[in-house]
Amino acid sequence: MPQSNLRKQYLRALAVLMMIPMLALPLKAQTSDHIVSSQVLQQKVQSQSNARQQNIQTVQKFFATPLAHRAMQVEQVSPEQIQKAIPTLSSSELANLSARASHAQQQFAAGALTTSQMLLLIIVLLIVVILVAVH
Repeated sequence: MPQSNLRKQYLRALAVLMMIPMLALPLKAQTSDHIVSSQVLQQKVQSQSNARQQNIQTVQKFFATPLAHRAMQVEQVSPEQIQKAIPTLSSSELANLSARASHAQQQFAAGALTTSQMLLLIIVLLIVVILVAVH
């Protein structure tokens, strides 16, 4: 009887040991779908950083134009103040402002905006940059 009892315990232990890998497999498969590799994460961060830098450059070029400098003189805003404020904007604010600045430049170049309209638009965007940077 003791030998039969020992054999039963051995078989139970063996069965439990064989089941452990089977139970772990589905759990491992589920978690691997949700894990982001460090390479993918690094690429995403780099991509967002590049987009932000591109947006900063677009907005800075927009405010570096002679027409923008004229608008800054009218509003008594220094170009340095605007250039310093631009990088303090959030990524979404920069993306929005960059898109608007690019669109305005395209419209102006195509003759769809007059110089007066462009000056007014630049003044509005100056005010937005100043207000957002202050808050």
